[in-house]
Parts: sequence; C-alpha cells; structure tokens
Amino acid sequence: MPVVLVAEELSPAGIELLSEGFEVRHVNGADRAALLPALADVDAVIVRSATRIDAEALAAAGRLKVVARAGVGLDNVDVPAATTRGVMVVNAPQSNIISAAELAIALLLSVARRVPAADASLKAGEWKRSRFTGVELSGKTAGIVGLGRIGVLVAQRLAAFGMTIVAYDPYIAPARAAQMGVRLVELDELLASSDAITIHLPRTPETLGLIGKDELARVKPGVIIINAARGGLVDEAALADAVRGGRVGGAGVDVFETEPTTSSPLFELPGVVVTPHLGASTAEAQEKAGLAVARSVRLALSGGFVPDAVNVQAGGVVAEDVRPGLPLAEKLGQLFTGIAGGLAAAITVEVRGEIVEHDVNVLKLAALKGVFSEVVEERVTYVNAPLLAAGRGVAVVLETQVDSADYRNLITVRGALGDGSTVSVSGTLTGPRQIEKITAIDGFEVDLRPEAHLAFFRYSDRPGIVGAVGALLGKARINIVSANVSRTAAGGEALMSLSLDDAVPGDVLAEIAAIIGASTARAVNITTG
Repeated sequence: MPVVLVAEELSPAGIELLSEGFEVRHVNGADRAALLPALADVDAVIVRSATRIDAEALAAAGRLKVVARAGVGLDNVDVPAATTRGVMVVNAPQSNIISAAELAIALLLSVARRVPAADASLKAGEWKRSRFTGVELSGKTAGIVGLGRIGVLVAQRLAAFGMTIVAYDPYIAPARAAQMGVRLVELDELLASSDAITIHLPRTPETLGLIGKDELARVKPGVIIINAARGGLVDEAALADAVRGGRVGGAGVDVFETEPTTSSPLFELPGVVVTPHLGASTAEAQEKAGLAVARSVRLALSGGFVPDAVNVQAGGVVAEDVRPGLPLAEKLGQLFTGIAGGLAAAITVEVRGEIVEHDVNVLKLAALKGVFSEVVEERVTYVNAPLLAAGRGVAVVLETQVDSADYRNLITVRGALGDGSTVSVSGTLTGPRQIEKITAIDGFEVDLRPEAHLAFFRYSDRPGIVGAVGALLGKARINIVSANVSRTAAGGEALMSLSLDDAVPGDVLAEIAAIIGASTARAVNITTG
C-alpha cells in the first residue's frame, strides 16, 4: 500500500480522501530531526508553508514520487532538485482565488471606511465619529493592475459597487476585457484616473517594483492602493512616503517584500490597513487546497497525468521520446512571448520529424505553459494553459508533419499579433545528450542555447554594430556568453541574438536600441521548472 506522509495540517476532507487505499502517516514537518527519517519510505509528502522540501529532504526520501503543496506558493520546495530526482511537484493553484479576491475587497472597504481605526478607537473608550469620515466606492473609478483570474473576480465584485473599472494588462485582448465591462488602458492613464488601485500580478523581474516613487507621484490625489498579490510589487517605503505626504489617501497591504515581517514603514501609519498574508486564510480555501492535492496525489501514484504538476519533466504519462522536448517547448513559448512583446491573437505549435509518431499534444501544452508563465499571476500548468488562452481569446492550433528537412525533430511556436505581424521561434534537441538549441527566429537562422538571459536586436546590417553592442553591454557590466548574427542579405535586415550572464535592464536595452538604430530590441528571461 502506498504511503502518504502528511507533514502539516490538512483539511479533514483531504485526509479522508487519502485514507482510501493509502497508508497515511503524520509528522511535524517543521521539526527537521523528525521529518528526515520519516521521509525514508514514503511515496508522497504533503506540506503547506512551514515544511522545507529541499535537496537534503529529497535525498532522504528514496521512494518519494510526489511532493504536494496544499496551497499556491512553492517557495519551500526545491522544484529543480525534485525534477532532477524525477519527483513530481504539485500544488493547488485554484484553491485560493476567491479568498484572495475577497480579501482585496475587504482591504479596500476597510481603508475607504476606516474600519480598523474606528474599531480600535471605540474599544479604547472613545466615541469620535467625526474622526472616521470615509469615502464611498459608488461612482468612483477602480484601476486593476493585472486582469488574470483574481483580477477578473475583483473586477466583477467592484462593478457591483457601482464602480467604473479600468485595467492595465498588456497580455489580454481589449475585446475580451470589454466583454467583462472593463476598459483596458496604459498604466499611466490608470494611475492618473483611478480612485482606487488594486494589484493582481505575479512577482517577476518585470513586475518587481512596478509601483514605485515615480508612479506614486502620478496617481490621482487621494487614491487608495491595495496590494494583496505579491510583496515587492509596490515599493513599501515609497508608498509610506506617499501616504504621509497626502498624495495617497490610504492603503491596504497583505503582502510584503520580506516575509514574515513585523517591521515596515507602513505599520506606523493610521491610514494604512495591514494583514499578515491572509489571502488564502479561509476555511474554504484550505478545504479546496486539501482536496485538490489529495486528488493529485492519488492520480500521480496511480501513474496518471496530473494536471497540476508544476515540473513538466516529471509530469504524467508521456512517451519517452517526447519527454525531452517538454522543457524546450516551454522555453520556446517563453521566448515567443518575450519577442512578441504582447498578446498573440492566434498561436500555432508546429512539430516536425520522427517524434510525431507519438502523441505530441503535450508539447502544445508545454509551449502554452511557457507563453503565459511570466504574464499571469497564477502558476501555469498543463491544465490551465489552454484555459488561459481561451480566456484571452487566443486561438491555439497544433500542426504535425513527419518531414523535417534539416533536423531530426523540430518544434516551432508561431503566432499572429493584433497588428497583423507574425512572430515565430524554432528549436530542436541535438546530439546524444539532447542539447537544446534555438534554430530560427522570424525566419532568421540562429544557433543559440536558450539560456536564462537573452537579448535580440533587429537592425540594418552595417559594420561596427557588434562592437558597439558589446561595448555598451560591457559598460553596463553584462557579460556576453555567446552571440549570433544572421541577415537576409549584405546590407539588409540583420538579427543579433545574445546569450548573457545577467538580465539586461530596460534603460540599457533602450540605449543600445537608440545607438544602433534597432527596429526592435527585446530582452527575454527564460525561467522553467
């Protein structure tokens, strides 16, 4: 009988589901001395946030097949190490979206009507109604930054208060937003026109510090700002200064750049309501999380395909010849989105070569996982990637062809953008070690590894450009790992592709583009697993 180790509190419904056909054991996962020996002969372990499943824990678990996190985040699970050992990692990505949306609304109402301060005053023996005059939401404008699943739920709820909804999200089609009664705007317009701003984005290099000192200087005076998404999206010190100065009327904050924390400049301000990351802290969310991971564990231990597996190399029943292509397809999807710089109206995943003798639908899912991985707040999985595409009005097609002229197998992600232009990226696996290689971008031949940090420049072919780009990157202390230049013809259009040790900041990218006269310049960060 398979053994499931429950290392933290799990909902009774989850325990009941696991008890059917499995031996369920319990341990205090926060007690390292107890956890490590308990892992020795178990097939699955279920954790929440207090248990660390790192390389040491994985090494102690010789039989382990599944790590399940009864929640959304996976900061306490070493996913790459688990993937290397062939251990599947699953979570419960949809368990807390309603709870998170409702908390954002609760924070907004608490700030608008000054509920916590009034509560504290009355309990202290004071009756001072005039000190706690608030503002109504009805008739005001709400700005939602990030119109993913939680952002949509928040928009629906704020519309019921009689608010006008605007949103900033470059990865959703305007027509789709209009169907929800939401008008898409640029971030600057949202900042200037919104009476309340609520943020619902993932934490990525692009979104970190998105709302900082400069952005807060452009907001509508008296605005209320809510962050119940991820710490670090709003600069806490800058927000505190803006509240003190009166530019921001108040704020509700559930997440912080460093957690746990008991010290922040926001804590001393009466116009700010703070909570200790309570987005998923409801009985219903915990129940959903427990049931979701119990189902995933049962499915995984029976050898089935697990929709909520987050490490693709270890996921489900996939042909052995197809499995090595999953990380490549995901990286091509990320590369496609990075080069496109926006939402595609339609995406085609084309697979050529011997591999199409097998079922390659999973490669389409892996590519979609990459397409959306850095642009939505929830973790993207095989099951929700198609839903994300459908929700944004993106048509997705898989095409297969046995013939492949230049490579044994070739994967291409191609898409049409809203302005009528197209973007395509191709890649293959080469040699006995199945090395990943990008082979083409928009028709330009490329020979480049899909490393973590890439940059691409299109420009008119002429002498001196390679040296100029190298000098500017050197000035920024960014080392070039490899470089590739392809052109249509001498003096025609050229594409420079670079693999780098570090990410290229936006100002450096813009400076290079201006100096070399690039028609497009893109920096892409590849993060899979």
